[in-house]
Amino acid sequence: MKNYTSEDVLRLARDEDIEFIRLQFTDMFGNLKNIAVTVSQLGKALENKCMFDGSAIDGFVGIEESDMYLYPDLSTLEIFPWRPQQGKVARMICDIHRPDGRPFDGDPRVVLKKAVAEAAELGYTFEVGPECEFFLFNTDENGMPTIQTHEQAGYFDIGPLDGGENARRDIVMTLEDMGLIIEASHHEMAPAQHEIDLRYDEALSTADNIMTFKLAARTIAKRHGLHATFMPKPKYGVNGSGMHINMSLHKDGKNIFDDKADANGLSREAYYFIGGIMKHIKGMAAVTNPLVNSYKRLVPGFAAPVYIAWSATNRSPLIRIPAEGGRVELRSPDSAANPYLTLALCLKAGLDGIINKIEPPGSVDCNIYTMTEQERKALNIENLPGTLMEAVDAMKNDGFILEVLGEHIAKSYIEAKESEWQKYRAHVSEWEIQEYLYRY
Repeated sequence: MKNYTSEDVLRLARDEDIEFIRLQFTDMFGNLKNIAVTVSQLGKALENKCMFDGSAIDGFVGIEESDMYLYPDLSTLEIFPWRPQQGKVARMICDIHRPDGRPFDGDPRVVLKKAVAEAAELGYTFEVGPECEFFLFNTDENGMPTIQTHEQAGYFDIGPLDGGENARRDIVMTLEDMGLIIEASHHEMAPAQHEIDLRYDEALSTADNIMTFKLAARTIAKRHGLHATFMPKPKYGVNGSGMHINMSLHKDGKNIFDDKADANGLSREAYYFIGGIMKHIKGMAAVTNPLVNSYKRLVPGFAAPVYIAWSATNRSPLIRIPAEGGRVELRSPDSAANPYLTLALCLKAGLDGIINKIEPPGSVDCNIYTMTEQERKALNIENLPGTLMEAVDAMKNDGFILEVLGEHIAKSYIEAKESEWQKYRAHVSEWEIQEYLYRY
């Protein structure tokens, strides 16, 4: 993390010929927003005096309390490599505050900072490494996105089969120019599907990095005539895009999930953390899987979890323990999830497990997809929510999750998702036309 002061930022802007600064923030639904200022207004921005209309952002506030202020996090200053190198463009990620200086409780980044601070009071640092999946599709003659691709590559394929290889390489190089560390990148299972794995970092930095990754991926893909989409399931019959979250807790510089004496390489705290996640995962699902479309991914047969279980030996359950141990991989979140809210819920649910010593059930070390319903029932294996509305109902019934989100976000988020579900229910799809029109 860069510990810049205001003087450092002003000096860098002068030395690097920065002309524009984008003050970025993320809305409740994980969409990146920004206000751009010229370098002449940088001093005002550094004094937290840049105001915007919060009523214009879905889920923020009404017009009667609309004034909001952007507080830049100076450590997030980065120059956009894809913008002109004369009169450069830089960004800083911001927290949102009310006019009286209080952090705005509808800001997802504030929710994560609060969770991280509460973990720090217990002596913990939350380390997270995300695996980010996405599709690179062709655009039409107007530059608008399609779901078409000319490639037929599969898992780990290379060029020329991998038609997005050059775009993916340029995305990785751009991210590294912006200070991110990329552990790996490769073609995923479905045609036009890709994965870029970010190196683990502290939770807040990781959430910031995910938002930076999405912006860079879309920008660089467009330069290649492609569209990068984080829609979880854009095409029928192929795998959807997940965002697996690899998690560990550190205390006094040591990974407290690591225990070489354990068969799975996990400590008691790690098992309790798993227990907390499993207890609350249904209530978390409306955040980790936030769209109607998210639940088209969470079906059997497409390498996405459907059942609430954990294992160290197979990839069908919700939670996987990688071979080296010392970390927990949550496999249900998808690429549309708001990273700030997702990581806040993961951390707080895991801490609930540790504080209350919630024992997880036994590991399920066989393919759950091939089990009968009776076999799953005998092992008390429950399903993840099957629709967005099921997920919203589960959230409403989990007071712990509502408390983590806070009253403002919980109320606005639930209202928005219920509205999304009602719009979906009223829509007549092409499948229905093809299935029913000629019969009835």
